[in-house]
Amino acid sequence: MKKHVSFLISFLFIVSIVLAGCGGNQGEATNNNGSSPPENNKPAPSPSPETSEPFELTIRHTQLGDAKRFRLALLEDVVAKTEAAIPGLKFKLDAVDSEVNRTEKLRGEMAAGSPPDIFDVFGSPDAGLYGKEGLVLDLTPILEELGLKDQFTSLDPFTHDGKIYGLPIGGSIEGYFYNKAYFEEKGFSIPKTIDELEKIAEAIKADGKVPFAQGSKDGWVPLMTTNNLWSYYAGPEITYGFKTGEAKWTDPKVVEGFAKHREWVDKGYFKKGELGLEYADMRNQIISGEAIMMMDGSWANSVFTDPQQAGDKVGQIGFFNMPPLKENGEIVVMQDTNNGYGFSARAAEDPKKLQAIKEFIKNMWTEEMQIRGLKEDGVLPAMKIDQAQLTAASNDPLMQDIFQAVSEIDISFPAFDALVQSSIKTALDIGIQQVIGGELTPEKMLDNLQKAQEAANASGE
Repeated sequence: MKKHVSFLISFLFIVSIVLAGCGGNQGEATNNNGSSPPENNKPAPSPSPETSEPFELTIRHTQLGDAKRFRLALLEDVVAKTEAAIPGLKFKLDAVDSEVNRTEKLRGEMAAGSPPDIFDVFGSPDAGLYGKEGLVLDLTPILEELGLKDQFTSLDPFTHDGKIYGLPIGGSIEGYFYNKAYFEEKGFSIPKTIDELEKIAEAIKADGKVPFAQGSKDGWVPLMTTNNLWSYYAGPEITYGFKTGEAKWTDPKVVEGFAKHREWVDKGYFKKGELGLEYADMRNQIISGEAIMMMDGSWANSVFTDPQQAGDKVGQIGFFNMPPLKENGEIVVMQDTNNGYGFSARAAEDPKKLQAIKEFIKNMWTEEMQIRGLKEDGVLPAMKIDQAQLTAASNDPLMQDIFQAVSEIDISFPAFDALVQSSIKTALDIGIQQVIGGELTPEKMLDNLQKAQEAANASGE
């Protein structure tokens, strides 16, 4: 702890010097008649041995695989533009699986005090925890300087104790992708209640198909379904109370949500052997026609609009929200902007790296890039974009379904892993797999989880 405090004091001292220096330069910059140069016409730095000396920044990203190739292309374009603007700058791209990055690699690097210069990160709780240790750069003054602070739909997940420790790359909701042609053939309508959803699932199963595609090798995948279920049964506000002790995982309504998921497993609504299936496998179940519906994040739409991945299923996949328990009930949906990029506080010790980070932010978070993310990758914007512009940016039927789903939401909530400690997320990942595999009942698993929650709360984690 002393080490971190000492580092933080040193870090703040260095940043104060750097910022003071920047302020002084801005105050002294004048043209021949004594007036300051226009804001949008800042003079480019003159090449010199110091400014053009090669230096490197590492970017840890998670854009792996064909499904994320559009996102990788966006990142590469921003990298190229930023390198062109900063003499001597070279970015090193370090690709790591998202779950491995979050639960293993980044945690270890933070514990060692040496995260990458720029890294993929979840805003809550991860960025806040790392920020408290002085390891993540506070972007508040940078966003003020660049005029970006009020341009985001929400910075709440990345804001901790009044400081902004990262920026969201996009927004998302969770819901059901479904085979529209199959629904039309069978005369199915979009379900208005959970009961109607189950009746459709029964009919699909009777037809020899898999009602819900799912690959549960990683626990977060089935937990998309469970999180939405317990938020309907117990109310989405309950998840906010686990970390504070105001709510318990053993609440009967929470148990009911987990029990419903287990009931669907028992009824054969998921493919046998789902615990051995990867995340990408469940998308293939939809594309092959083996499965008819799939709970996933809206980000997955890019798979179904890409002929290379979806083949003849392009144009045949739709989207709807998980329906409420009762007809005309409030529609409750996971919706957040919790995934994005953070920046190493240590990088700010080097003025050249700090300049490069500012340039990267300026190039990445623009209206143009947000619209490109929507058009090319189907990622909902994290920045404020006029609704008419959004609709005009994508006339794809699947995206229109997603826009419609967003407009129907009555209550939104962040994913559970933005509200609980990392150790609880890990315990729940394992716990849902135990429930799916029949090792533990929902009641027993949640009893174990509550004990872990109380220990985490007591330790101040």
